[in-house]
Amino acid sequence: MGESNHSELGRRAFVGAAAAANLMILKPELVRGYAANSAVRLGLLGCGGRGTGVATSFVENAGARLTALGDLFSDQLERGKAHFDRVAAKLGQTPVANSQLFHGPNAYQELFGSKEVDAVYIATPVYFHPMHLEAAVAEGKHVYVEKPLGVDVPAVRRSLRAAEKARGRLSVTVGLQLRHATPYVEQVKRVHSGALGEIVSGLVHYYAGPIERPAWPDASPAERRLRNWVWDIALSGDIIVEQNVHVIDFTNWLLAAHPLKASGGVRGRKGRTDTGDCSSHYECTFTYPNDVHISFASTQFIKGAWDVAMRFFGSQGTSEAHYDAPVRILGDHPWEFPGLGAPGQVVDGKAAVAGKFHGALDDADANKQKAFIASITSGNYLNEVMPAAEATMSAIMGRMAAETGSDVRWDDVVRSEQMLDARLDLGAIAR
Repeated sequence: MGESNHSELGRRAFVGAAAAANLMILKPELVRGYAANSAVRLGLLGCGGRGTGVATSFVENAGARLTALGDLFSDQLERGKAHFDRVAAKLGQTPVANSQLFHGPNAYQELFGSKEVDAVYIATPVYFHPMHLEAAVAEGKHVYVEKPLGVDVPAVRRSLRAAEKARGRLSVTVGLQLRHATPYVEQVKRVHSGALGEIVSGLVHYYAGPIERPAWPDASPAERRLRNWVWDIALSGDIIVEQNVHVIDFTNWLLAAHPLKASGGVRGRKGRTDTGDCSSHYECTFTYPNDVHISFASTQFIKGAWDVAMRFFGSQGTSEAHYDAPVRILGDHPWEFPGLGAPGQVVDGKAAVAGKFHGALDDADANKQKAFIASITSGNYLNEVMPAAEATMSAIMGRMAAETGSDVRWDDVVRSEQMLDARLDLGAIAR
């Protein structure tokens, strides 16, 4: 991304962050040093499907040791405990101690305050990401927080302020793992070296099926809503922010910029059958610097198909990147990443919901997790929140364009004070 773009967002979004950062100096005892062969002790907040899967990968692929679990709901905590006990037994490790199991609305504070935890993986509903990120940094924990950084712009600002307080003292990263997928890294490197010539336009889509959730017949309406948070706009940010942010982030990465404008935005709920209020589809056009136009479309209701792809068209060629296959460049500088399998493979929809794809993304999660753990053990701390903030705000821009039916510019997003209020009493819901 051009330096001017980073600086502009920095001047606007970090005004509050810089002032707040000056008020907080982490206690020396909160910043732990590591020998090269020390195992980082990881706490998981949010024992759902994605949280359990990624935390397992941290243990199996990145050498972390899971030492604590937290969740609002006792049944999810129990399932998480049973799963990680099996993982520990397989690897010859000690299971999570009962004293390190935290349940209820204050579980995040207890887990982050544990002296048995060095780093935390936050896999909670998007609505809570800023609060949880802020609390983890305050306790001196390294943080890997799931994407995106918030459901609205004020929430993203709060995440930015928290991350700025950690800069140089703690590693803070966000679960946008596409930037660590080996095929994508190579493709973007080639594009940045000029393989497409001058980029003119692109087509980006995320065609997904419905996210199925249990009925929870014994739950109250408020509990059912929270357990099925991916159906709820206030809790998730809608599908363009919660799910589609991956391909929007990839587009920002490949074009080395954030969009300047979103136009032609439309969305609808037709086709969805769940009880929430999230959209079934989105469409809009993003305009990037140098008048590059990207057509974006997504679904989260279709049956019999699941396809995610990013295509970019330039004066010297075309790039194509799928979640499965192929990842290639056609034109004057042809190239294709080998060994990904045949294009058009049937994707397991249930596995895909938890981020499990086969093909181009095979090593994405593991590579990102290894980089996070290595940054802690080496002391070369990561702070990858700025590109995640830009991706989140780009997605919010698309949502705003669809909400208003009007063009929405980057400066409009940066200045936005619109907030989504979930209106939940966690104390009354936890059980």
